[in-house]
Amino acid sequence: MQRNRKGRNASEEPKEDSRRSKKGGLSEDISKNRVASIFSKNIGKVFSPKQILRRLSVTTQAGRELVYEHLKQLKKEGDIMLLDNGDYIFNPETKIVTGKVDLATPKYAFVISEELGSDVRVFTEKLKFAMDDDLVKVKVTVGRGDKMEGEVLEILERKREDIVGRIEVSDRFAFLVPDYKKLYFDVFIPMDGIKGAQNGDKVLVQVTEWPSHPDKKPIGEVIRVFGQAGEHEAEINSIMAEYGLPFEFPQEVEAEANAIPDEITHEEIGRRRDMRHITTFTIDPVDAKDFDDALSITKLENGNWEIGVHIADVTHFVQPNSRLEKEAYHRATSVYLVDRTIPMLPERLSNGLCSLRPNEDKLTFSAVFEMDDNGGIHQQWFGKTIIHSDRRFAYEEAQERIETGEGDYVEEIHTLNRLAKILKEKRFKNGAISFETVEVKFKLDENNKPTQVFVKERKDAHKLIEEFMLLANRKVAEFVFHMKKKGERLTMVYRTHDAPDPEKLENFSNFAGRFGYRLNIQENNVAESLNSLGEQMEGKPEQSILQNLAIRTMAKAIYTTEPKGHFGLAFPHYSHFTSPIRRYPDMMAHRLIEMYLAKPVTAPKEEFEERCKHSSDMEKRAADAERASIKYKQVEYMQDTIGRQFKGIVSGLTEWGLYVLIEETNTEGMVRLTDLEDDYYELDAKNFRVIGQKNKRMITFGDEVTVEVKAVNLMDRNIDLYLVTETNSRHYGFQQPEEDTYESRSKKKKAEKIGRGKQEDRAKVAPKPRKGKSGYIPEKPAVTHEGPERSGANEETPDSSEAPHVPITKRNIRDFYGF
Repeated sequence: MQRNRKGRNASEEPKEDSRRSKKGGLSEDISKNRVASIFSKNIGKVFSPKQILRRLSVTTQAGRELVYEHLKQLKKEGDIMLLDNGDYIFNPETKIVTGKVDLATPKYAFVISEELGSDVRVFTEKLKFAMDDDLVKVKVTVGRGDKMEGEVLEILERKREDIVGRIEVSDRFAFLVPDYKKLYFDVFIPMDGIKGAQNGDKVLVQVTEWPSHPDKKPIGEVIRVFGQAGEHEAEINSIMAEYGLPFEFPQEVEAEANAIPDEITHEEIGRRRDMRHITTFTIDPVDAKDFDDALSITKLENGNWEIGVHIADVTHFVQPNSRLEKEAYHRATSVYLVDRTIPMLPERLSNGLCSLRPNEDKLTFSAVFEMDDNGGIHQQWFGKTIIHSDRRFAYEEAQERIETGEGDYVEEIHTLNRLAKILKEKRFKNGAISFETVEVKFKLDENNKPTQVFVKERKDAHKLIEEFMLLANRKVAEFVFHMKKKGERLTMVYRTHDAPDPEKLENFSNFAGRFGYRLNIQENNVAESLNSLGEQMEGKPEQSILQNLAIRTMAKAIYTTEPKGHFGLAFPHYSHFTSPIRRYPDMMAHRLIEMYLAKPVTAPKEEFEERCKHSSDMEKRAADAERASIKYKQVEYMQDTIGRQFKGIVSGLTEWGLYVLIEETNTEGMVRLTDLEDDYYELDAKNFRVIGQKNKRMITFGDEVTVEVKAVNLMDRNIDLYLVTETNSRHYGFQQPEEDTYESRSKKKKAEKIGRGKQEDRAKVAPKPRKGKSGYIPEKPAVTHEGPERSGANEETPDSSEAPHVPITKRNIRDFYGF
């Protein structure tokens, strides 16, 4: 699941006829873009109409008719050609399309074009210095291997013109070496643009001149100096700048927050349901300050339970079109780096006025349910309330009451825990997916140096909160969806998650089969089969690898006004309502529900769709920044482990080395093939392994290994490893290596010519393996800090955005078996 988000845890489709029908899992997606993408991803391949229907999993007559109509339209528009035998093929004529740039490696990028329904590979020499998310015009042709390739004709809109990196200063000029490893150019900085930066400083550079020729360098000037590379503040501030995160709130925003009065007026209390007399408490991380949700529980005369999910009434304090509102929209989410929180709202609101602190009257927006002992819901109510929290629990305190049955409010917590387990069981019976991602945490000393890396454990207390937040999010979405029975539905902010792409599922199924797992990926068995896989691989070495790849088959969850349902949770309607202190979509949901409770007249859909797309984009940016800060601290921690041995699992393969995931720290490093001195090894990408050309030794994706830390480069975030031993090799399901042939010998000679110089350079990095040396284990300091944490549990199944990087070959992941 998504890392422990507080509150527990798209662009709009073209307006065309796209019909979907959920059948226990997969959705029937028969939009014209989906049909077009089959051809654009398989240039040169011929398809009959029946093959198209099978690819799209179309089973209805209406669906078949729509596919035939799309084929006629695509032929008319010149995207495909009709052959004499009635089959269709992609039309290879040159096209000019627009799309957004997605840098894949320093060698090439993809341009994502909705017009084509597929991605176009553009090599860097033809990118015209375009960067991630730039909007470009591309000339598309059929390139090598019948794949679509392109050339950027024009950059229509640059997403940004500043770049973060390390400055290298000489006597007459300087260069910026970008932190972003996929960026394919340096920036030239004249002497008058250095602005006091010292050699090796981390800086932010503004590009002032973009060259018209690929042999030239962009010219820029330093606009911010963060400090020496490798220093904690310099590195974290560089990450913030790299992802465009704000360093502080504008003064006028802080002033507006500070001007809000503390007092709750009698008039305001009179407009709300008063629930201050009901037992209420919060359950959050031990170091949390912004408590945006609370639970209340009381037994009714009929024997049922009244459960209240109370959410901070942020929109009472943040008014539409105010400076606070505009800043919240701009940020869209709080960001949780390893050592700090970058809040969506000023502290006056997040930790003060809106925080549901104990022993204080607080304004809330509540979802109240009458539930029986079997988890059945008999009544529900949504509206503005005032509460008084009786107790603030840390998760550990709530868990202690669950495990020991002792302490204050133990009966209430036990009842909520029992009902939460029933709710969870019902979710999985309905087809929810149970995969969870690993959440890495750190203990930091007083200098913010990591002294321990550990994986956070989710217990019943976390899951208790999670289930009731899921319940509230689901029920408010259903409430709005069903509020208007006729005509156009009321506009609502939904959190949607599409079913997996059938082709990706099939590819993953084939891959998992090589490890001995069988998946049933028929329409009504997807969730059940994935959950079964999770149970089968529980505790096995390949669990994290296969789980991450399974998550990559999933669509990305997004915010939208389209009620398309949530596949991972198996909810037909789902929203985000429970974390308005840290998520702007929750604020939008609060406003819409309040408006509809007063008068069910719909809000402008286009405006909210645009805000949803912005929120989805900002959510991804925040997740990327969080991952970057985690990676930095993981590598920093490994600096003190050179010479130490770890158990790991082969998590990726390239033509130059093996990626190994170190189990103890959940950190990935590389064993270079040139350091495997017993033979010359080549990549067998088809069978996910490398093979010794003489001894035929095989090292396979998923193998358990022991490695020794060879070298750590904090600047580049790289960890070099030696392979010490293989403890468990997995070769079943894989083809046997080919005999030594003229072709393989030719490849070897060619690779030797290319790689020898690099091998000599690498030899300077560290000494030969010191096998058997245990290394130094740093002691724990007296003062520790785990970094900021979201107050709450997970509230969603993972999607493709949650999976850590799992390199398989040197090709971009989207080229490899569809992942």
